[in-house]
Amino acid sequence: MHLGSLEWASLLWFLTCWVGYGRYSGLKSTHGQRLQDALQLHIRQWIVQIEKRDNRMVDTAIIANIERNATFMASSSLLIIAGLVTAIGSTDKALALFTQLPFVRFDPQTWEIGLIMMTVVFAYAFFTFTWCIRQWGFASILIGSVTHHSQPPNARLAESLERLISLAVYHFNVGLRAYYYSLALLTWFIHPLLFMLATTWVIAVLYRREYHSRTLKALASGL
Repeated sequence: MHLGSLEWASLLWFLTCWVGYGRYSGLKSTHGQRLQDALQLHIRQWIVQIEKRDNRMVDTAIIANIERNATFMASSSLLIIAGLVTAIGSTDKALALFTQLPFVRFDPQTWEIGLIMMTVVFAYAFFTFTWCIRQWGFASILIGSVTHHSQPPNARLAESLERLISLAVYHFNVGLRAYYYSLALLTWFIHPLLFMLATTWVIAVLYRREYHSRTLKALASGL
């Protein structure tokens, strides 16, 4: 690829932000309470209530509803990938169309690299969401195995269920982040500096929502 130093720097910045923020947000004990931490405590309380219920239809309905969201996102990712693959094969037609638009840095190499990166991002989202779907399916099986409150509690099973639900929530969050990063990738077609700025803005939005949002305060206030 015959890219300039600025293009390579923008790509490196994009990957660094994606991987770096993923590592940063995973450090629970270092950075205080996150959305995931507050939700973890609510999940623990949910499992306590599961053990007390005679009829667990409510719990399976909750899982089915959440799993439906992951299924929708996985299906959307697959449709977007199909559209991007089609666009990669239509470079000549796109060249004739987009060269007439202002503020668009368009050449065949820029177009193809941008579309390939978008395809990789949504492929990552697809695999993440489908894994999330499987985890919710496993969680529904474990709910069926939870002992009744009249029987001796199985602490290891409850801990396993809590961990599995937390992982499903985590992977849904990771897959959703890919959609945010894809918005930053759109600016690749305009200018590398704008691409770096958009990537930084996406990280700032993710950080604020995960560490300083009103949603986090609402979850924490209910604990």
